[in-house]
Amino acid sequence: MKKILLALCLSAAFCAPAFAAKNALVLQTDFGTSDGAVSAMHGVAYGVDPNLTVADLTHNIPDYDIWVGGYRLFQTANYWPQGTVFVSVIDPGVGTTRKSVVLKTKEGRYFIGPDNGQFTLIAERDGVAELREIDEKVNRRAGSGESYTFHGRDVYAYVGARLASGTISYEQVGPSLPVESVIKIPYQKAALSDGKLRGIIPVLDIKYGNVWTNVPKALFDQLGVKEHEPVQVRFFHNKKLVNTVVAPYEHTFGGVAKGKPLVYLNSLLDVAVALNQGSYAEKNKIDSGVDWEVEISKAKK
Repeated sequence: MKKILLALCLSAAFCAPAFAAKNALVLQTDFGTSDGAVSAMHGVAYGVDPNLTVADLTHNIPDYDIWVGGYRLFQTANYWPQGTVFVSVIDPGVGTTRKSVVLKTKEGRYFIGPDNGQFTLIAERDGVAELREIDEKVNRRAGSGESYTFHGRDVYAYVGARLASGTISYEQVGPSLPVESVIKIPYQKAALSDGKLRGIIPVLDIKYGNVWTNVPKALFDQLGVKEHEPVQVRFFHNKKLVNTVVAPYEHTFGGVAKGKPLVYLNSLLDVAVALNQGSYAEKNKIDSGVDWEVEISKAKK
């Protein structure tokens, strides 16, 4: 019998650890890193389980900018494994009646934070399998009941760590909510009409000043523009024309001379406009958000 048990123990199936595999916890905030707020969230997570993998998406979301926070989740989430838990704290309404939720997508990733519109793009692209409101009576850091302005530490990081570590199941987060109740921010979705593509500038490529749109390659392809052919892009803010450019569609920045504009596909395969080794946004005073719209069409040669 001892020989049989030994043989069984030599197989991975019988020698596997008794605990379930842990999922990563990814944190995003608008806190910056000039004080101890982010470190406190890490500390709470490791206090739940010191063996967790805790990573940072970004802590440089512009102050209170719910839309940009939601876009950075959209930009990043699908590169993480199923089961990953994202905590996003862009929360100008902290301590008010906005709901604290955990959204589960149809692919099995989890998003934790205030239900204030930041999950708009995730919900649209990935679908909402379930939505639960956090029950703070049982899912809140011990001794934090008198703290009303740091839910990132006391609620979201704590619940995120408990869920990622397997300390609680998703069902133990709190009561179920209708999936259609997720708060969504209205915006101009990419569309093609009368030979013109319309959309918005969801974010800028902050480091380089490139102007990203929400117009995908599949829709852009319907214009029939070939590499090196000219494209006209018009930029509007609150419906007022701000800038117009005619630039070639190129696969790489090197397709134009230094300082010249180009139209290209960004890393998400959405249409974008840039200056080769320059900031198109800064030069032309262009920003981003749902009130910044674009119109793209095939230019005459």
